[in-house]
Amino acid sequence: MKLLPAVVLILIFNALPAAAQPHKVPLPVESQRWDLQGVRGRIDHMAVDLVGKRLFINALGNNSVEILNLHLGHVERRLELDEPQGALFIPESGHLVVTSGSSEFVQIFDASFKTIRKARLHDDNDNVRFDKAARRFYVGSGKGRDGALFSLDSATGETKSMIPLPGHPESFQLESRGPRIFVNVPSAKSVEVVDRNSRMAVASWPLDARNNYPMALDEANGRLFVGTRSPAKLVVLNTATGTPVASLASVGDADDIFYDARLHRIYVSGGEGYLYVFDQIDPDVYELAGKVATRPGARTSLFVPEWRVLFVAAPAFTGTEATLLQFDVGP
Repeated sequence: MKLLPAVVLILIFNALPAAAQPHKVPLPVESQRWDLQGVRGRIDHMAVDLVGKRLFINALGNNSVEILNLHLGHVERRLELDEPQGALFIPESGHLVVTSGSSEFVQIFDASFKTIRKARLHDDNDNVRFDKAARRFYVGSGKGRDGALFSLDSATGETKSMIPLPGHPESFQLESRGPRIFVNVPSAKSVEVVDRNSRMAVASWPLDARNNYPMALDEANGRLFVGTRSPAKLVVLNTATGTPVASLASVGDADDIFYDARLHRIYVSGGEGYLYVFDQIDPDVYELAGKVATRPGARTSLFVPEWRVLFVAAPAFTGTEATLLQFDVGP
């Protein structure tokens, strides 16, 4: 058999699509911890201020938002707020948006963390996402027949639209190259597809598993990653058709998923006490790269691709303070 010259093999390998190349990157490695002293109960979602190097941590069970200054290495401020669930930091204005699970109001804070507006939506306000091009943010709100996505002006906080849904929306993701929003609705056991232009749901994709909470989007490859809890699975959907293309066993009690476009990896954090890492071999083929131990109850996380870091929030338990874990995810 005739062997190809090494230079030819290198050229062939480099010509392969990035997602098809085998991964040589190790699993995420814990590199730092911060104690969240005095924080009790469940911790929900987080947001980041890239320039100010601050994290906004929704300590839902503690009725507070913990503002962790990574320069100083400790919490610099605590905002008292009933059951904070979702957070969004808007760099252009320095405003912080926080949603509450026990209130009909979304609060908007200025750069000094003074409340400048309370926008009244439905109850159980949850996840929040930013549409940078339209200068709006979206909030998942309401229960049962009151489930909806609200859009608000990012400068004024004025409500611009309300899009009805068949139940309470959990995680949702916005296309940047198109008008669609993909929304997890666990009570309907489906992903609802919303059109931002018509302000209507245009499709409903049923799932074969229940409790679909977290979600991430690979827009370039047209793939949607949905985490379910019953059973614990990572489901991959084709965003053109809603057809499942893969389904893998995943971490229990998952609450956050992130897609790492640089490494073609998916990170899933769950209260079972592990971070599951999946490799995207190609858009239709996935495999478990490994499991990284975190801590029981640590189900929420935040991936910051600009820093190549994944933060995982670990709630307090007997004899141990609540802690924020930092994992370095590779080059």
